[in-house]
Amino acid sequence: MNFSFKLIQAVSFLLLCFLITSCTLIQLNKDVNKSLESTVITGRVRADSLETGPIIVAACSVDKKKKIAHYTVLHEPGEYELMVGQGEYYVFAFQDKNSNLIYEQGELAGQHGSPQKVQVPAVGVVFDIDIVIPEQGESIVFPQGKAIASPPPHKLYSRQAGAIAQLDDERFAPENGSKGFWEPYAFFKEFGGNIYFLEKYDPTKTPVLFIHGAAGTPEGWQYFVNHMDRTRFQPWFFYYPTGARIDSISYLLLWKLSNLQAKYQFKEMYITAHSMGGLVARSFLVNYGQKFPLVKLFIALATPWGGDKMAEYGVEQSPAVIPSWRDMQPEGNFITSLYRKKMPEQVRFYMFYGHQGTRNPFSSNNDGTIALSSLLDSRPQAEAQMNYAFNEDHTSIISSKEVVEQYNTILNEFAEQQNNSPQQSAGYLKVQVSYTYKTEGAMPHPRLILRPAGREGGEIVTFLQDEENSKLLGPFPAGDYVANMIVEAGAPQEKNIPISIKSKTTEELDVTFHADGEIRGCVTSSLKKEEKVIGMPDYLYRAVDKNVKIQSLTLQGQGIRRELQQSTGEDINNYDYLIERADVCHNTCFAFFGLPAGDYTLRLQAEGYKNLTKKYSVLPGKIKYFRITELLPE
Repeated sequence: MNFSFKLIQAVSFLLLCFLITSCTLIQLNKDVNKSLESTVITGRVRADSLETGPIIVAACSVDKKKKIAHYTVLHEPGEYELMVGQGEYYVFAFQDKNSNLIYEQGELAGQHGSPQKVQVPAVGVVFDIDIVIPEQGESIVFPQGKAIASPPPHKLYSRQAGAIAQLDDERFAPENGSKGFWEPYAFFKEFGGNIYFLEKYDPTKTPVLFIHGAAGTPEGWQYFVNHMDRTRFQPWFFYYPTGARIDSISYLLLWKLSNLQAKYQFKEMYITAHSMGGLVARSFLVNYGQKFPLVKLFIALATPWGGDKMAEYGVEQSPAVIPSWRDMQPEGNFITSLYRKKMPEQVRFYMFYGHQGTRNPFSSNNDGTIALSSLLDSRPQAEAQMNYAFNEDHTSIISSKEVVEQYNTILNEFAEQQNNSPQQSAGYLKVQVSYTYKTEGAMPHPRLILRPAGREGGEIVTFLQDEENSKLLGPFPAGDYVANMIVEAGAPQEKNIPISIKSKTTEELDVTFHADGEIRGCVTSSLKKEEKVIGMPDYLYRAVDKNVKIQSLTLQGQGIRRELQQSTGEDINNYDYLIERADVCHNTCFAFFGLPAGDYTLRLQAEGYKNLTKKYSVLPGKIKYFRITELLPE
């Protein structure tokens, strides 16, 4: 290492220390430690008959105190997220008619189970904690007259996707963006992470999702919104804690968009992202673009595609580390993972950057914040249609007349091309889903998977809500398809159904599910505490350790003995094994299907690790979240 580079490092670290006060570091440490002990609970609230007023969803302790661990606010029945520590909880919901955060007589309520204790491990996500609020309500474990929070906030804001807010809303104030960077755990507890609308959904307008960068908020997009064609496009805004791990945020984005798509059935959308928001968007597209193939255009402004050296210095030298710094390290796992796969073919991609940065002997050429070598990384450039340069800095690029003019040119011309392209003939599907079994609470949410017959690619995935039976879905391009429906812990009576969609006609698809018992999981070597990611399924954030050689895998119980042999290679599309429902052990993940109710014992032997024995209890039709199991070295 030469003297000049050492000097640059020293100056950079001194600047970092100057910017970060001791109080900030202490608070950051507390925030990070809390996040590493927390898990996100997700589910949906279903209610057949509700009056006006927000819906409160909360998790409370199971002891006599019924202490609230976290609560959230919905503007209508639908999805929710709660963040809690490891332990046992009751999860319930009620309609807060007078918005005072007190469960009172006459307010309709419901709870998960009757009630059922929710077992929450440390870190990750607990899925499908669904709640039904019956038409007449029901008695819940949380006592009437008890406050959810004291003192209550001066106003209840919905944290549900599709909530309407204006860009000058107090939630989007700059100090809250800063809080999301320095205190991501506290930010999520207060604001959650959400997609906001400026107005009610309009099916005649194309959604454009704006994603802000580090320490930003939706407020920063005001100039873009003021100058876009609002008769053709509807702006949406993803608001999230920018100090959190980026992969977990892209997974949150998938959850939010999937729920919006299930509700509104939009067929395409565009993404515009600034700075670190571009990394969130790319992580979403390379990891989930095939599952959510509706993004057609992606424009990124001033994105540090190659990471940021300052983040690397922070990880190496700072006594407290913002989680997203780990992802911004130029040679780190996250930046490297972004380019292992290309973005989906259907996405047209453009890069914008500014070059009005500082010029001094102690720093490389930059835009005032990010080095040009990172902004111009060759890996994303190879996928971009064009890369536009502007005489702007890292911040001014989102309030520049020249930038917005070029942006609107691309946006409008792309939309025009979409409209003027030869109209592909299209038809519709009317789907009828039925179940031969009942579950406690809400039924699972099915997914429709259409694959073009006789060729690879072109898979169409549609998320359905449980009340969407007989709803018209589409339009879908005319042609021959193989159709499948999947739900967790349910097996269809028929799979790989051939169906022909004809122009301007409606075909019918009837699928019946019966309850199926299943056990699924993965194994891996141990991770360091700081490598674990809150708010993301652990089978996604833990890299598949393909060096783990499973020598034997045996499941026994209920008169059944099954043995699996490990296969290795490229990861399998999750939909494939959920469709086929055949026992499998691929790389370090395994699945058993068609299991009757009862208790089972799983035994696993892996080279270089202690033998593993795990107990499972199976109830067909009952969804159980599977987790990663860490193997201990011999």
